[in-house]
Amino acid sequence: MSTFAYHVVDVFTTTQFGGNPLAVITDARGLSDEQMQRIAAEFGFSETTFVLPPADPQHTAQVRIFTPVNELEFAGHPNVGTAYVLGQLGTLFGRTLGDTLTFEERAGLVEVSLQRRGNHVERATITAPRTLERGPQVDPELIAACVSLSPSDIVSSEHPPLVASVGLQFVITQLASRAALAKSRPNLERFAETNERLKLEGTTFSVFLYVPTPGAPEQISARMFAPLDGILEDPATGSASAALAALRASLLPAQDAELALTIEQGVDMGRPSTIHLLARKEGGIVTRVEVSGASVTVMRGEIILD
Repeated sequence: MSTFAYHVVDVFTTTQFGGNPLAVITDARGLSDEQMQRIAAEFGFSETTFVLPPADPQHTAQVRIFTPVNELEFAGHPNVGTAYVLGQLGTLFGRTLGDTLTFEERAGLVEVSLQRRGNHVERATITAPRTLERGPQVDPELIAACVSLSPSDIVSSEHPPLVASVGLQFVITQLASRAALAKSRPNLERFAETNERLKLEGTTFSVFLYVPTPGAPEQISARMFAPLDGILEDPATGSASAALAALRASLLPAQDAELALTIEQGVDMGRPSTIHLLARKEGGIVTRVEVSGASVTVMRGEIILD
């Protein structure tokens, strides 16, 4: 038999059983792609990460990210949570870790910084591996049908629903009210139809809904539905939040600007999460997006394979 150590952490929260749960296999050497996928399905979390030695020894690790049904190029909460776990361990593959890490991922390199109080990691900050990539606009009526809302619940004055990414694609959609966000529900049949219509390259259709707080647009409430990836609803989605921050920064009139956002997600499903973001715009182009948050350990143990 072979054993593989795992840690389960709740990400984007300081409270156990809040935030977004994540399983981290801290040494995945010897696991096949099929075994990784089956382990991710067994945990059943929105994502599970598998840590491997880096291809470039100057980097910290290769990190592979699996949903219950497929592998992702990049995701936010898996990076924040994996960085927290490795930072708490302090060593990896015989090397002592500092507070600056570099993860190799399918989307590119993910830079990480750890903020500590004593020996405890209080927060991890990651930098998205790509700059803002905009895809096609999506018919508001189509999105409304997917999330069981009326087209009048969707706001298109700042931007229409559109595909945006800083490493993983989402349809970013602004809603008219917090009440509309609360009553949204994924319609699986409509999701499947829209996925066939959009034909997004390398990923399936998922939607990130958000509402700025009246009078405080830097405070945002959000929900994310990705039922075609086995994620009916995600409690915290760092990659989608990063795409939103980049998109909103790109809409600022100034050529050079910074935009700080705080996103509350998971509230409507009983797992409140807090995601902090900073997007930097230089010369009219969003050049950098940072995602940060806290994590808390919930359990640890071993996977036993025959």
